Amino acid sequence: MTATDAAVEIDALRGWIGRTETRTEDLTPALAERFNATFGLSDPIETGDAAPLLIHLCLTQPVVPAGALGPDGHPARGGFLPPVPLPRRMWAGGAFTFHRPLRIGTRVTRQSTISDVVLKQGRSGPLCFVTVTHEMSDPNGLAVSERQDIVYRGHDQGRPAPDPAAADPGPHHRQFTADPVLLFRYSALTFNGHRIHYDQPYASREEGYPGLVVHGPLQATLLAQYAADLRSAPPKTFRFRSLTPLFDTADVTLNARDDAEGLTLWTARPNGPIAMEATATW
Repeated sequence: MTATDAAVEIDALRGWIGRTETRTEDLTPALAERFNATFGLSDPIETGDAAPLLIHLCLTQPVVPAGALGPDGHPARGGFLPPVPLPRRMWAGGAFTFHRPLRIGTRVTRQSTISDVVLKQGRSGPLCFVTVTHEMSDPNGLAVSERQDIVYRGHDQGRPAPDPAAADPGPHHRQFTADPVLLFRYSALTFNGHRIHYDQPYASREEGYPGLVVHGPLQATLLAQYAADLRSAPPKTFRFRSLTPLFDTADVTLNARDDAEGLTLWTARPNGPIAMEATATW
């Protein structure tokens, strides 16, 4: 499809702005235990304990029958999200405000709203950005406010992007291994069927990636947890955006430096560019 075709449809897609959805799920000790095991955490998991940071991304996710999935493992277009006709969908970034911790053993409600749909022209063709806001609450009230930025794009075409400069190592840094087991476990925690994260033949043959793609929310969770470890307290706000993809072909470094407002953080592979950048404040 061409940029012109997408432009003709943008008014219809913007008709989704204001659409809402409400979902609920129990934040069980079992989910917290699986989350801690995935990330190597030892946080308490008894009923009433504060839930691990960013576990809310594993809650109230869409539950779609296998027959309603597209060839990439995502739910077919339409429904709550607008039916953007571009074939590839990624999480481009987002922001969290943490009002207070969610508690293990409570029922969590997510109120979601489509707040914007914008078409832009990228290097390889049209890009459609969909902004979704989420409010996560439990019986004690609002716990997390979130902005989620989703980008849809076509198959890579046109001029290749120039190689970005290698990222500098941060004054604070920690290495982790993004192996297929971690990526599979996180896909399972979030009920994410997107095949680029666990199906290596599909990721390579169909989408042209050199390996499995490390989830954006997984990177955001690791960076937010790293920020909390460095300051010995969870942040009040956390903002992030994805710049380049990470793959399971090399270890990944979490990096951080102190700034006037809190911490600037980023992920990178050895000698590679910044993959995700983030800011955390307290």
